[in-house]
Amino acid sequence: MVAPVPAPDAAGGVAAAGGGAPPGGEDRVLTAANVVTTLRLAGVVVFVWLLFGAGRQTAAATLLGVLGATDWLDGQLARRLHQVSRVGKVLDPAADRVLIGTAVIAAIVHGAVPLWFGLLTVVREVLVSVTVLVLAALGARRINVLWIGKAGTFGLMVAYPGFLISHGGAGWQQPFHVAAWVVGGAGIALAWIAAVAYLPPARAALAGGRAAREARGGGDGTPPARGSLGASGEVGG
Repeated sequence: MVAPVPAPDAAGGVAAAGGGAPPGGEDRVLTAANVVTTLRLAGVVVFVWLLFGAGRQTAAATLLGVLGATDWLDGQLARRLHQVSRVGKVLDPAADRVLIGTAVIAAIVHGAVPLWFGLLTVVREVLVSVTVLVLAALGARRINVLWIGKAGTFGLMVAYPGFLISHGGAGWQQPFHVAAWVVGGAGIALAWIAAVAYLPPARAALAGGRAAREARGGGDGTPPARGSLGASGEVGG
């Protein structure tokens, strides 16, 4: 929503020293960023209802496009308002996975995309989520986002609304259909290329996390628990 994955570039970002969240601020739950993320999650429910309940394909596609386009908003709010929170670090990447997963499944069921294309997207998202959990459990250092991965995700978030809005026989839908395939094809290719490109950084992150744990455990002879993300950095989806 897959080879090792970068930390989230939205609310999961880590604030810079001197300008981040105040001490203890990461324990906050009610923040502007988290409210936006929650609204985006609620929008997924509305999208499903519009498409399958109300039968309003164009409205559903438009809403999906808005939800995808606002992916950056909660992260920007978290950083600019110094509202980075532990809840946001989990909620934001989870919302992204839910959004793209729902979009793919809905498009497949609706017949707007062929099964093979949807499966390529879903499998990649599942691998992303599993890899994030594994890296976190092993205490890996934070992996920086690669532009190619962000470009691939953006392409897919543009393509799926395009597939939906162009699903039909009207003449005006054909240009949207062609554009969706161009952007979607590039997006899925970049997404999988990024998956492979994250393998070397993931190995380095695991080695760095292991070294950091050993260094912290050297003082009293008791190594920290595996999966601790303290000084070794953070891993996200």
